[in-house]
Amino acid sequence: MQNITIEDLYDLNYTLASDYLRQFQYPWEALEGIKDMIINLGSKLSFDDYDYVSENVWIHKTAKVFPSAYIGAPCIIGANTEVRHCAFIRGSALIGENCVIGNSVELKNVILFDNVQTPHYNYVGDSILGYHSHMGAGSITSNVKSDKTLVVVKTDGEPLETGLKKMGAMLGDFVEVGCNSVLNPGTVIGQNSNVYPTSCVRGVVPENSIWKNDGVIIRKY
Repeated sequence: MQNITIEDLYDLNYTLASDYLRQFQYPWEALEGIKDMIINLGSKLSFDDYDYVSENVWIHKTAKVFPSAYIGAPCIIGANTEVRHCAFIRGSALIGENCVIGNSVELKNVILFDNVQTPHYNYVGDSILGYHSHMGAGSITSNVKSDKTLVVVKTDGEPLETGLKKMGAMLGDFVEVGCNSVLNPGTVIGQNSNVYPTSCVRGVVPENSIWKNDGVIIRKY
């Protein structure tokens, strides 16, 4: 079995969701509880550090949110994060510190660890993005299969049934996704791996690897 557990993919020191995520073996198991988790976390945040801008929306006082951005509940935005013009945060979004949510980016039911960048025209839904991961311009997560069946994570062993109709991508720490790539439902990308621009990715990309345009995976040296 490839290294696709929460322990394999993420350094939990870089998210407010650390205690929540420790309950699970695989990251997609955490998706259904993100909304309640955010509300619970938000109720414990200090008003010295966070502004309570609307019901179940907490924004750190050092974060910069442009006036044209839409912030749906529940949502937590961490310190020194920038949410740029026309960003659309639909809700159930836990966004860490020092993140960039760019122009026309849409987020829904996500955990973004600290230092994540989704800076240009990205859609990220039902996904978890690890510390210092980066989505190139126009890259998106596809979170529903075309035939609407439940998502399966295709590993090098037995396929793992998720029981979920909606699951985007699980990106480990320090993952780089090239511009205009599509991460198909159930994609898992290990730590320190890269995806070539304009790729159509599915299944598991091991840690320290490169996914090329034709689906060939090579090791990084």
